[in-house]
Amino acid sequence: MAARPTLYLLPGLLCDAFTFENQKRALEGEFDVRVLDFFGLDSMTAMAQRVLDDAPARFSVCGFSMGGRVAMQILRLAPERLERLCLLDTGIVPAGPGEAEKRQVLVDLAWKDGMEALVKAWLPPMLHPERRSDPAFMGPLGDMVRRATPEIFEKQIRALVNRPDPTLLLPAITFPTVVAVGRQDEWSTVAQHEDIANLIPGAKLVVIEDSGHFTPVEQPEALTAILRDLMAM
Repeated sequence: MAARPTLYLLPGLLCDAFTFENQKRALEGEFDVRVLDFFGLDSMTAMAQRVLDDAPARFSVCGFSMGGRVAMQILRLAPERLERLCLLDTGIVPAGPGEAEKRQVLVDLAWKDGMEALVKAWLPPMLHPERRSDPAFMGPLGDMVRRATPEIFEKQIRALVNRPDPTLLLPAITFPTVVAVGRQDEWSTVAQHEDIANLIPGAKLVVIEDSGHFTPVEQPEALTAILRDLMAM
């Protein structure tokens, strides 16, 4: 009996398996769906290596936000092992002037006032404006952030600030690739994803309606459909 195709779902900054629990539940009957976290790691290379050390010889990846950066580092380290790729609500530009300082403000806030303060300052702008005042929606996301620590946050920010530039890798992609983004993502915009898709030969661009940055949680069924279609390619 042939092994089921393996699909890695790679979460973003301060995210754990909760981010993808809907997709995992919906797809795990068809595929070997694996969700890793990147707690305790402070570089994109270390994060990518965590996936490579866990993965079979060939596998597919969906990387959300920071996880998309990790996916592109896997592409740098071991392109021959990738079968399919979904880049979701992410980016490709390296850190620009002033980014490290802006991110350090949030790191300092987490150390000084705790993760609850970070939930209030960092999380709402990531979401569709209509969801930011919905306690039933915001509660589980806030709980996820509270499960992390200032140390975890600081290390992940270090990885992001020192992220490699993957731009030159993208035109060499030869396997099925989807670039997906929430229509109302104010952090990683639709235009940004149009630029990413234009660099990848044959890439499919999907704009997910009524979603901010946290597409896996805001529009779980839409993402599940995208991933099912990708795995059929």
